[in-house]
Amino acid sequence: MRRVALHVSVLAAFWLVALNATVANGLPPSPPTVNATERALKRLTVTPAGSLTGYSREHFGGGWASTTNGCDVRDRVLIRDGRQIKTGRDCRITGRWRSIYDAKILTAARGVDIDHVVPLAEAWRSGARRWNDTRRERFANDLREPQLIAVSASSNRSKGDSPPQEWKPPRRVVWCLYARWWIDVKSNWKLTVTVAETRALKMMLTTCTR
Repeated sequence: MRRVALHVSVLAAFWLVALNATVANGLPPSPPTVNATERALKRLTVTPAGSLTGYSREHFGGGWASTTNGCDVRDRVLIRDGRQIKTGRDCRITGRWRSIYDAKILTAARGVDIDHVVPLAEAWRSGARRWNDTRRERFANDLREPQLIAVSASSNRSKGDSPPQEWKPPRRVVWCLYARWWIDVKSNWKLTVTVAETRALKMMLTTCTR
């Protein structure tokens, strides 16, 4: 119980800082180094993609989880990833966002999408179908891993639920970071990868500066 209480207090402190920040980090939590990422990729279980039978967004909570001060997880990502952020009543957010996938500048929160780096349907195919709904909801609202990022609606919808062998960020310069995010999420949530996915991730990691 003491560990849970400590975790809650740390999160509360983080949200307090975030709500009062005018300049945010602009990116999800940093993934491991390239070398550590390559080792993590080797440890992932390689298996054919599972079926989407039974998949529904409702199995992942159906929407964004509430947090504090009238905000939900989407709001927290907007606050974290934005610049010149201001928050008003009921967590009304204004600011500017730069979509790392395509470099678009977004000036209205309503025009920003929150991308699941590992899409929910992809997670379902790679192991989440065996989880209970509580664990799936935690995955869909994961702020501890580099799983959520504020991006342009066009890039997010172009990606859909595609894995790396089918979709990569339009900006090649971010392939290294994207692959590291993807592998970090799959590793920490113990999800599987396919042969084609592994090849695509290895190729993207070759763009990294060492």
